Amino acid sequence: MTNKNSPELTLRGLRAFVSVKETGSVSDGATLIGGSSSGVSQQITALEQSVGAKLFDRKTRPLKLTPAGQMLQAHAHKILEAVADAQAQLSEHGLVDLPKLNLAIIDDLDASLTPVLVASLQQRFRDCFVNAYSGRSDHLIDMLQQREVDICVSATVPADVNGFHSIPIVREPFILVTAAGLLRDGEDTIEQLSHAPFIQYSEAIPIGRTITQHLKRVRFDMPRRFALEATRSVIAMVVQAGGWTITTPLNLLDAERFIPQIEVSHVPFPAFSRQIYLIARTGELGDLPDQLAKDCRQLVKNQVVTRLASIVPHMAGAIEVISD
Repeated sequence: MTNKNSPELTLRGLRAFVSVKETGSVSDGATLIGGSSSGVSQQITALEQSVGAKLFDRKTRPLKLTPAGQMLQAHAHKILEAVADAQAQLSEHGLVDLPKLNLAIIDDLDASLTPVLVASLQQRFRDCFVNAYSGRSDHLIDMLQQREVDICVSATVPADVNGFHSIPIVREPFILVTAAGLLRDGEDTIEQLSHAPFIQYSEAIPIGRTITQHLKRVRFDMPRRFALEATRSVIAMVVQAGGWTITTPLNLLDAERFIPQIEVSHVPFPAFSRQIYLIARTGELGDLPDQLAKDCRQLVKNQVVTRLASIVPHMAGAIEVISD
């Protein structure tokens, strides 16, 4: 039985408790919720004083729940879910007066998505000032986590799955792009590629790391000669050097002017793909993220997929719009 002078059970304490349970340590729990280790430790101590029992066995690594911690766990999730639902409903009610919204779109989709999303937002909220940014996925996620943007469209998602709502929009495969005439019919594709310059994306960006990791998995080791960040630069170098690269259909559309000088095909080893998400902080913008995700899907279906089919007909079905 708790003392009437014990600290009160708080939402901050419950969030700290859940984060430590999910990560297995105070320091990782602090990272997950964007706090300090000392602050999370203090919240756990106050929570233990509030319930009158130890919640974690601190002798184990990772930290394990005590019987009291196991009892609290179910209640903590229910309480936090109820609070998130209430926040979402209240946010939705107040969105009619939304004064400003910061939006960030991955470079690959900036030209096609940004105008439509901005127009959609201004139809919903006439007096809302929309600030739009574009950039690479990891930078956009950083901006979202630092509250520099409210919504982003990205190929990567935050590590904090509870703090952010990630809605899948599109799935697309990685594809092979070669200089026109590089590959000869009837000869082994991988053997031919091994003798041509590989133009790679820089491993400083997510797409570059994904491609490099996959090539390692399939044991396709190529000498490093070029590493570039912008797709247009990568494809231009493929043309100039008579080489090849791995990219995606959305990236290819960003370098559309090079289509007559290149050939596009499926990768000659186990296929791999990536997804594009619309991401927002959980419970802060009501149903707006879901509505914008629908707008994005419709745009990709009506314009992006159609455009790809017109310039690379044999890749017409490569981009998959993910249903609700």
